[in-house]
Amino acid sequence: MKKTIINIFKFLLFLGTGLFILYLVYNSQNAAYQEECALKGIPGSECSLLQKVVTDFQEANYFWVLMVLAAFTLSNFSRAARWRMLIRPMGYEPKFINAFFTIVLGYFANLGLPRMGEVVRGATFAQYEKIPVEKVMGTIVSDRVIDVISILLVTGLALLLEFDTIWAFVNEKADLGRLANLGNLLLAAGAIGLAGLGLIYLFRKPLSRTTVYQKVYNLAMGFWQGIKTVSQLDRPFLFLLHSLNVWFMYFMMTYLCFFAFAPTSGLSAVAALTVFVFGGWGIVIPSPGGMGTYHFLAQTALAMYGISGDDGFSWANISFFSIQLGCNVLIGLLALALLPVLNRGYEPEPVLAAAPNRRS
Repeated sequence: MKKTIINIFKFLLFLGTGLFILYLVYNSQNAAYQEECALKGIPGSECSLLQKVVTDFQEANYFWVLMVLAAFTLSNFSRAARWRMLIRPMGYEPKFINAFFTIVLGYFANLGLPRMGEVVRGATFAQYEKIPVEKVMGTIVSDRVIDVISILLVTGLALLLEFDTIWAFVNEKADLGRLANLGNLLLAAGAIGLAGLGLIYLFRKPLSRTTVYQKVYNLAMGFWQGIKTVSQLDRPFLFLLHSLNVWFMYFMMTYLCFFAFAPTSGLSAVAALTVFVFGGWGIVIPSPGGMGTYHFLAQTALAMYGISGDDGFSWANISFFSIQLGCNVLIGLLALALLPVLNRGYEPEPVLAAAPNRRS
């Protein structure tokens, strides 16, 4: 009962945070929109940003929205295939459909409680495939580490291609003094974290005799077995291709969505890369599916290319809610319904003696 109450509290906290950020973004853009209407002589009663968003959503080109959803689905096909490649070195041969549906189920869970999706994904997959959950979670950690490396590389590419545009915008809009203070704060937090790890290392012998240490150690070893599968891949080139496709499809989701909305339809692929990177970091920040944070950062990036705040806000909503409702909610619910049916009477294959050399 207590755990349920805590989870409900967390859900409300993160949902409230996302909605609050979304409200702040809306409020700011609505004020600017009202000023623009006043300059054009349009009465305030006929000038509603909310109504504009609804109208823009209705007038969006849904062929391109469907292409966005197709790109997102293709990215998850590659993510599922890549995840199976991480699991095989441990001696298991999981079903592709289980990997795909549990990944989408994780996205669905993230809408309720940020980062809970990884736990739901791992626990559900472990249940159906009869794999120890700590090993599954280790492969998910590997999967996410690769994602972190990928988003850093894509961010670096965007900075390389659009450094002048981004830097000019930062100089115009940002408080560089505050950015410096934030950097100092992050450095201090990192130093404290390293000091804590150092103390644990110094006192590792007495700590190793405690029950808590043993439990954490055994759990960590399970994680490590999952993580080290990266070095045991039988087809690393195919793994790399799937990884590239995951992030290429993510980029294509942004670029294709440009064509769904008239004000952004003329923007270049390089502009899409910048918006994709900004929006991607917005999704990384803990809020339900990136609600609010995605809107703010995607809209900020669009402003660099001359897209007005109100149009940027409309585009962010079209992009965000198309994916969340069209894929994460719809396919997530489908996964909830179909996983028990597809796994009725299913018994995973026996542990393979030479899993790293298995071809399929």
